Amino acid sequence: MTRVPFDGIAMGCDYNPEQWPRSVWREDVALMREAGVGFVTLGVFSWALLQPAPDRWDFGWFDEVVELLHEGGIAIDMATATASPPPWLTAAHPEMLPVDADGHTVWPGSRQSWCPSSPVFRSHALALAEQMAFRYGDHPAVRLWHVSNELGCHNGRCWCDVSAAAFRRWLADRYGSVEKLNDAWGTAFWSQRYGSFEQVLPPRRTGAVPNPTQSLDFARFSSDELLSYYCAERDVIRAHSDVPVTTNLMVTLHQDQQDNHRWARELDLVANDHYLDARLPEPRAELDFAADLTRGVARREPWLLMETATSAVNWQPVNVAKRPGELLLDALTHVARGADGIAFFQWLASRAGAEKFHSALVPHAGPDSARFREVAALGAALARLAPVAGAPVDARVALLFDWECWWACEAPSLPTGELRYTDAAHRWHAAFTALGLTVDVVHPSADLDRYAVVVVPTLYLCSDADAAGIAAAAARGAQVLVTYFSGITDADDHVRLGGYPGAFRDLLGVRAEEFAPLLPGHTVRLDDGSTADLWTEVLEATDAAVLARYVDGPVAGAPALTRRGSAWYVATRLDAGATAALASRVAAAAGIAAAAVPAGVTLTRRGRHAFVLNRGAGPARVDVHGTDLLTGAPFRGVVPAGSAAVVEEEG
Repeated sequence: MTRVPFDGIAMGCDYNPEQWPRSVWREDVALMREAGVGFVTLGVFSWALLQPAPDRWDFGWFDEVVELLHEGGIAIDMATATASPPPWLTAAHPEMLPVDADGHTVWPGSRQSWCPSSPVFRSHALALAEQMAFRYGDHPAVRLWHVSNELGCHNGRCWCDVSAAAFRRWLADRYGSVEKLNDAWGTAFWSQRYGSFEQVLPPRRTGAVPNPTQSLDFARFSSDELLSYYCAERDVIRAHSDVPVTTNLMVTLHQDQQDNHRWARELDLVANDHYLDARLPEPRAELDFAADLTRGVARREPWLLMETATSAVNWQPVNVAKRPGELLLDALTHVARGADGIAFFQWLASRAGAEKFHSALVPHAGPDSARFREVAALGAALARLAPVAGAPVDARVALLFDWECWWACEAPSLPTGELRYTDAAHRWHAAFTALGLTVDVVHPSADLDRYAVVVVPTLYLCSDADAAGIAAAAARGAQVLVTYFSGITDADDHVRLGGYPGAFRDLLGVRAEEFAPLLPGHTVRLDDGSTADLWTEVLEATDAAVLARYVDGPVAGAPALTRRGSAWYVATRLDAGATAALASRVAAAAGIAAAAVPAGVTLTRRGRHAFVLNRGAGPARVDVHGTDLLTGAPFRGVVPAGSAAVVEEEG
């Protein structure tokens, strides 16, 4: 992986000068310097202006902006401008538009109006990327290349005939023969056996439940197809530039279109976009999770936050503004968990267009505003954190997360439609984080040797190799906590026979004959005083100690929580208190001490630096000693409410 190619912990933003008259460009650059902006992402949605007609290019205005930024000492993350094709292109080639599962064309008028498999779109996009790379590939201001924008955000799946042909080619490469495809897809069921690849279609709208493995493979294909497009642009750039290349992923609990672990292998640097979602009960717990997951995608290397918001977004039912102090705490959360740069959408709040009410570094009120003053204060704070850049984040807890499992786990016709793959991952991450422990969220195939605790939440789809790696972690003494609906199917989404939890029966010393999911709103009681919901199963302990049993419900008397050596099994969704208590118990068994921090406070260590973030209602006292980089003064052990300290620890 490449280091983030900006100085220190840089602050950046998207800059869209085409939305504004030339007369303000120089003022923009001067104000950026005042705010502490170190880099801008340039050109993301500029295609229609850079190429106003098929045979006409206009780079003059863009050259002017590049030079103004360079003169102002502001580095450039140069976008290839290919995210959204111009109207002349979609009008001339409507065959490049995406098609949904019902066969409806998704028309232009928004953004990303293109099919990932379209050869027409690719040829025009790569021609633009070539022009950009040739013109700016060796410009001294360009420190990073940015392919397209949020790939897959709106066009991650396409069901058109061109995509169908590409899907068939992908399947032929994966399986080699239609016989192997039939075996993997279980096509003996419902008379689905194929005689040739030419008979295969994407999982378009069907009258009943579609083939689960067909749907899983289509998700795999769609991720790979977009990745191949990214690689095509990247390779065009590399022919003209030695500058690192990336794109902005969307590593959150909401976006499941790409297998980001797979994508990261092709990126010079992992960059991510993250926006708080006020629809969640705990938006900032999801922020913590997403930042830890991004670090896992980056294989524990520093990464770049390419987009976030200074305040409200524009695309939620209610777009909640950030309160004073939250901008700093949110930004430092990302830095504490591995980000070496923080960038925002966008520099100036737009006057027109779909995102005109999305917050920006300079709001509609202008620089004479509380929000801009808070932005400038953040820029100054990040500048003081230069010693943190490049430092690793130390974690003794691993939580396993897999996009392929996500795709398989939320298919129709599973035991309950109420289960969500991300739910258990989020709950257990929050529980261990609340103990003051840092959690690496990693792929199941990751090297687990460094971890004292390995959490396996709802790993429904699990390969033999990944199951063996998890068992090996337990054999060497790591505490392994497995939750319900794990180890059920293999990599082809075929059920592992012999009893649940399939791949983990021997490790856990348990066997279930049947699932007994609970109806919405129903709960069960356990004999340790806790309650649970969502899930139970007809479980027996074959070689494990029973730590708690159900008192009532459909499987009253059956084990709900078991332990075999260092392997724990949670066969239900415990209430919040019981989840927290069990996380503490597992951590204690692993010999890792929870940090003594008050409620509402997070303590994360990155290298020699302790990030203490206080979202609580009152001042918080923490046992950390050293110099606070944010103030330059010795840390006195107290962080006011709504504030933070970044302490360079002694010794």
